[in-house]
Parts: sequence; structure tokens; C-alpha cells
Amino acid sequence: MITEGTAMADMEQRERARLFEGLNPQPGDSLLAIIGMVRRDPRPDKIDLGVGVYRDAAGNTPILRAVKKAERILNETQETKAYLGGEGDVRFVELMKDMVFGAGASSDPRIVGLQTPGGCGALRLGAELIRTANPNARIFVGQPTWPNHVPLIGSAGVGLVEHPYYDCEGRRVLFDEMMAALETARAGDLVLLHGCCHNPAGADLNADQWQAVADLVARRGLIPFIDMAYQGLGHGLEEDAAGARLVIAAADQALVAHSNDKNFGVYRDRVGSLHVKAADESQAQTVYSNLMVIARTIWSMPPDHGAAVVRIILDTPELAADWHAELAEMCARIRSLRARIAGFDPRLAYINEQNGMFSILPIGGAAVADLREKEGIYMANSGRFNVAGLSDDNVERFARAVVARLPENL
Repeated sequence: MITEGTAMADMEQRERARLFEGLNPQPGDSLLAIIGMVRRDPRPDKIDLGVGVYRDAAGNTPILRAVKKAERILNETQETKAYLGGEGDVRFVELMKDMVFGAGASSDPRIVGLQTPGGCGALRLGAELIRTANPNARIFVGQPTWPNHVPLIGSAGVGLVEHPYYDCEGRRVLFDEMMAALETARAGDLVLLHGCCHNPAGADLNADQWQAVADLVARRGLIPFIDMAYQGLGHGLEEDAAGARLVIAAADQALVAHSNDKNFGVYRDRVGSLHVKAADESQAQTVYSNLMVIARTIWSMPPDHGAAVVRIILDTPELAADWHAELAEMCARIRSLRARIAGFDPRLAYINEQNGMFSILPIGGAAVADLREKEGIYMANSGRFNVAGLSDDNVERFARAVVARLPENL
């Protein structure tokens, strides 16, 4: 006998069964798919240039000496795993202010910041702040850009305006086209800028171009949103921040998403921060209160371990010195790899003029697929490859395989 209660239960069960029927299958992340392809390839000499991690001369992604030492200190001295609060490690945030904005920035009342789960967390928190402050906000995004920029920022509801930045075939920054696009921006619009070591192109603005962008930002009342994910891996910590600091100084308001995953080698610990420069101290405190509320709704409390390790390193002179030495070694190795690749063929000379972990090869998807199938060399379909993924033993094999597939008319 079916009672009213049984019928109601059956209806609720059917409703639950239909909950996910409205979902459509989603395409997988193409870069993450490369990880799976590499794992399934049994060839011992395969080369993985897809995932963006630094590898040493032997092809390993090491834990830095300073990180190991700081972790031991943390393990021996940490007395609790209680929550730190929504802002995260306050001292870490202060240290990151100085690293990003320059010495003494931690005392600037116009700049507020929070610890975030990596650079991705910082980008999303910034996007949510923008949408909260102005639901009609637009952000100008140069193309190509890191593939996750668009979903991270756009899915928060911020309008995206794409503009040219880099010509993959011509292997050059399209600076005039970029500036012409930014001239169409309205006061209060944002512009997304790679602080250094452009991903995926490796092609950064030079000093004069950064100054021109700073002048335009000031003249048109634009708000820079700077993604600083590779500070120290281009030419050095101060050198890599110089252009971004010009633009920030020229703007009344600015946002900076910063990551330590790469320059401290703490990828899986997800160490980042978002800093916002406001027009004055009062506005900065309003911004901070909004950041705290938004962060509470996304991750509530950021993870502690990685940020604590970074803080210990920077607050311990001998560890800080060791980290600076290791970072300089990583930077020098990347520059050496770029020079070696560029030396194999004049058509690759542009690679030595670029910075950071990534560059884009002027080859098509068919050539990328051929490199995977015949050579066991894996990279993104766009030809974007991780320079720092090469070992000393395989860089020559990689370069020769690429040269054999370069268009003759480059």
C-alpha cells in the first residue's frame, strides 16, 4: 500500500536522481592532459615540457635547501595547527608587500593584502573584488595569455576585452597594437599585465615600453591588475619587478596577484598573496574588509605551511641568503638553457631574448603531434614549451628535433 509519505519520498528520490541530468560533459584541461600522456609513454628518454615546473640539470624538480631547513625549524617550533585567521600569515603578507612593491612598502597604509592559495587564489580573489566593486567592470587581456586567466577572472563575472600582445609567427611583442587597444579603454577599466616572464610567450615589455604603459595608465585613469608569478626567474627579484612598479606608482589604484610557488619551489603548497593599492588609507581599509568577506566565502582560511616556510626563510638571514643564491642559480640555468637552444639555429635566436620558463615555438599543431609521436617530446598544442623542463642531457636532442620541423621561410 502506497501511503502519502511513501509517495512523497519517491518524488524526492526522483528529484535527486534528476539533479545532475542538466550537466554537460566538459573538455579536459589540455595542459593537464599532457601529464597523463607523459605517464603513459613507456619511452625512457621522453621529455615533458608541458607542466610549468623548474627542473635542475638532472631533470629533477628539487626541494630547495632553504625550504628544507625552514621546514625543519617549523616542525620543531610550531606549537599549534589552529587557524591563523582569514588574512593568513600576517608577517608573510608584509614580507610579500616589500618583495612586490619595493623596500618599505609594508608600511604604506594605501596597500593592503591577504595570503591566498597560490597565484590562482589571488587572481580569483581579485576578480571577485572587482565584480563586487563594479559589476560593469571590464578588464583588457592581451593575447595570448595564460589559458587559466580567462576562466579564473571571467567566471567571476568580470567583462573581458581581448587585445593583441604577441605575434607567435613573427616572434615579437605587438606593442603598438596593444597600446592602440588600451587607448580605447574607459577610465576605471582594468588592464591585466604579466609582471615578468610572460606565460606563455616569455616575451616581456622592455623598460621604455613599461614606462609608456605607466604613462597611459595615469593619463586614462586605468587600473592595472598585475600577475606576478615568476619574480626572480627572469633577471632577478628587483629587475623583474621594475616595470610593474612603474605602472603601480603611476596608478591611483592597482591589484597585484603574487605567487611564491615557482621562486621558492613550493608548487604543491600553493603559496600566494593578493595586494591592493587604494587611493588613500580610508579606501584601503574598506577594500581590506571586502577582501576578508570574499575570502571567507571562497576558502575561509588559507593553508599555513608553505607561507610559514617562506616567512621563516625571509626572516632568517642565513636562510634568506641561501635562498637568494639558489634563486640566482635557477635564473642563471634558465638563461643558459635559452642561450643553448637559440644557438642551434638562427630561427630560434629569439628564445635567448625572452625571459622565464616559457616560450612559444613557431610550429603548427601537426609538428607538435609529430614531436610527441616520433620523439617523445611533449608540449602544448600551441607550441608553448617549458624551457626549464629541459635537462642538460636532453636539450640538444630537443633542439635538433625542433629545428628539423621549423618552417624554412621563417
